[in-house]
Amino acid sequence: MAKPGRLGVGIIGAGKVGAVLGAALRAAEHAVVGVSAVSEASRERAETLLPGVPVLEVQEIVERAELVLLAVPDDALPGLVDGLAKLGAWQPGQLVAHTSGRFGVGVLHPVRAAGAVPLALHPAMTFTGMSLDLTRLLDCTFGVTADAAMLPIAQALVVEMGAEPVAIAEADRTLYHAALAHGSNHLVTLVAQSSELLRSVGVELPERMLGPLLRATLENALASGESALTGPVARGDVGTVAAHAEALREFDGGGHGDVLAAYLAMARATALRAEGRGLLKPDQLEGLRQALDPEED
Repeated sequence: MAKPGRLGVGIIGAGKVGAVLGAALRAAEHAVVGVSAVSEASRERAETLLPGVPVLEVQEIVERAELVLLAVPDDALPGLVDGLAKLGAWQPGQLVAHTSGRFGVGVLHPVRAAGAVPLALHPAMTFTGMSLDLTRLLDCTFGVTADAAMLPIAQALVVEMGAEPVAIAEADRTLYHAALAHGSNHLVTLVAQSSELLRSVGVELPERMLGPLLRATLENALASGESALTGPVARGDVGTVAAHAEALREFDGGGHGDVLAAYLAMARATALRAEGRGLLKPDQLEGLRQALDPEED
């Protein structure tokens, strides 16, 4: 016998996020009534994570579903929502949730105009599109935005997926998403650059060298914030920083690559934060500035 309040869920977009969240809602005993999947990869993902769920056209999914989950790229979301509104697809009382980090519920204005309920449910997690993501949801938080009266519904859906909802104001969505992208996406770039440098000096398995260091650094930073800051910039070791910059400039072919630019940008930011915490004296900060921006003098 089905639990009370179970919904017929339609998934638009069987990408890494949509398929996983659909599987999580299904595990909470909601019925997934259809999924859209265009590419071969998305069809295979749907078959793996949502076995037995029919692959349907988008408009048909909207017609069948009590909860529509829009798991599409940010830039595609406004056009999709507006296009379905022009077709008269949205239904009064229907729940319509998107998974975009950038947008709140404002982008779902055509949904609201049709009498449906707009929700923004963004998982603060990177996904593989495989079943292991369902376990990761248990440690995941969602940035949730909804009208005050509807916020409990959005929060309940997140809790049912095993995650923790955190309310984000409509006006703060872009800054919220920028924070996550800055931390997560740029971390991947930093790891890739560090690995490239280590390989260039003969380290065959840079992940074995970096893994323990980066895991410890991340844990310390999450636990202690900027109190965990260490290294030559925070110590004011101007000579070391200057040597780093010169070696990276040579590695990058005179500074035309991405590694030097990233090092200089992060070192400048680190110096300013270290100075703000009283770790650097004014003369040390000036020395670092000259080491990082020698052409300005």
